[in-house]
Amino acid sequence: MYDASGHNPKRLPLKMNHHLLLLTALALSLTSCLSTREQPSGATSILPPATLDGWVGGTTLDPAILSEGSAAERASKVEAWTKGALEHWHLEGAELVSDGLGPHLVTAADYGDFELWLDWKLLADGDSGIYLRGYPQVQLWDPTNEKEWGNGSDKGSGALWNNQKAGRFPLVLADNPTGEWNQMYMRIVGDVVTVKLNGHLVVDRVVLENYFHRDLPIQPRGPIHLQTHGSETRFRNLYVREL
Repeated sequence: MYDASGHNPKRLPLKMNHHLLLLTALALSLTSCLSTREQPSGATSILPPATLDGWVGGTTLDPAILSEGSAAERASKVEAWTKGALEHWHLEGAELVSDGLGPHLVTAADYGDFELWLDWKLLADGDSGIYLRGYPQVQLWDPTNEKEWGNGSDKGSGALWNNQKAGRFPLVLADNPTGEWNQMYMRIVGDVVTVKLNGHLVVDRVVLENYFHRDLPIQPRGPIHLQTHGSETRFRNLYVREL
């Protein structure tokens, strides 16, 4: 619709349109940059494009019990867990997505001392975790979930929630708003863990306790688990550097 002078009042001036196009392009560029992170020097991607090769299924089970069985028994358990995991985990482009059900997704490889980088995103009331060497857990959850405030969700993600003696909760609340991506860095040397969340130190060289045998240290090697607990969880940019 035009005014009496023949101009369309709803049409933006060409110069303003040009500025809007530049701003839109910049926003898209920033979004693209945020979806990837530069691969850390010496680190290896553990999320191959378009495939879940290198991953199997798993669950919260004492690794000692799994190792006590025969090779055939272990293989049978892992086969069943993997079948279940692949029903609930899938790739969407560069994002690894869980519907929150089924077994954990677990690296087929074991690791000793290592650094781990990854991005994660939860929905409202989400609950997830990263198991280092098969042990629970670096906790991920929604700090605004009032139903879990009694368990400490209001303190934020990133801490060693299953610890009883050493530090259990994060030093600071560093979560981004629920529904946004979070960047996490973890380092485990011996049984000592450091965690950074969105650039903030949340675990400062805390001993990871043996969840299954409180009087024993954790095992020297084991797999990495991605655990979800009832709601959609997304991961991306997974890199490991062995030390």
